[in-house]
Amino acid sequence: MNLCIDQGNSRIKVALFRDNGTLAKTFMYKNFSSVEMERLCSLYPVSNSILSSVGTFDSAVVNLLAKHSKTFILFDHNTPLPIENLYDTPHTLGQDRLAAAVGASVLCPQTNLLIIDVGTAITYDYVNDRGQYLGGNIAPGIKMRLHVLKQMTKRLPLVEVEESELLPLFGKNTRDAIAAGVVRGVVFEAKGYMRSVGEQVDNFQTFITGGSAPYILNNLQQQVRFERNLVLLGLNHILDFNVRKA
Repeated sequence: MNLCIDQGNSRIKVALFRDNGTLAKTFMYKNFSSVEMERLCSLYPVSNSILSSVGTFDSAVVNLLAKHSKTFILFDHNTPLPIENLYDTPHTLGQDRLAAAVGASVLCPQTNLLIIDVGTAITYDYVNDRGQYLGGNIAPGIKMRLHVLKQMTKRLPLVEVEESELLPLFGKNTRDAIAAGVVRGVVFEAKGYMRSVGEQVDNFQTFITGGSAPYILNNLQQQVRFERNLVLLGLNHILDFNVRKA
C-alpha cells in the first residue's frame, strides 16, 4: 500500500492507497509522532510513502518512513511531477497546493481547472488543459477572518459559525452581520474567480476541497466538484509517478 501524509497548518491528514490507486483508509491527527508511524506500519503493508508538509516535520517520522518504504519521497520543489510547474518561485510554493493541482488534473485531464482549497488559508490555483500549473492566489480563511475581526477592532465579538448554517444576505444583528459578511464574502470571492476564469477559457471545471469547504459548498454545489481528499489523491499520484520512473 501507499502511505501519503499531508501535514497542513492545523492538522495532519494520512491516507493509505491500494496498488490500484483506490483510497483504502484515512486518518486525522493533531500531532503525528513516530509512535503513530510505527503503529500504522505494523497494521498495514506499507510499500511506498510520501510526506508533504507546509512547515517543519518530525525527523523521527521521516527516518521511519524511509526505513519501512521501498520508495520514500519527502515532497519538495525538486520532486518530479506529472504536470508542469510554471510558478516563478517553485521553492516557495506550498506542496499542498501543488498536490491538489495534480489531484484535480488526474480526475479531469485535458481540462482547465480552478482548485479552491478552503482551509486555514484559502488558495485559488489554476491548471490549464495542457497540464501546466500557472499559479494561484492566497487569501485569509474563514476562521482567520472571524478572529481578525475580533482582534483588530475594539467592540466586535468573536463569532462562531456552523458549517450548515443558513445565513441571511444582510444581518439584522451584529452576530449575523459578521457571520454573513465573512462566509458570504468568501462565497462571492470564489464565484468571482470562477466567473473570471470561465470568461477566459472553455472546457472549465472548478474543484473545491479543504476542511472549511462545507461552510460555502451549499452555495457553490451546482458549479463545483467537491473532493474531500484531493491533496491526498494528488500525493498518491505523485508517489506512483516517481515509483514508475525509478
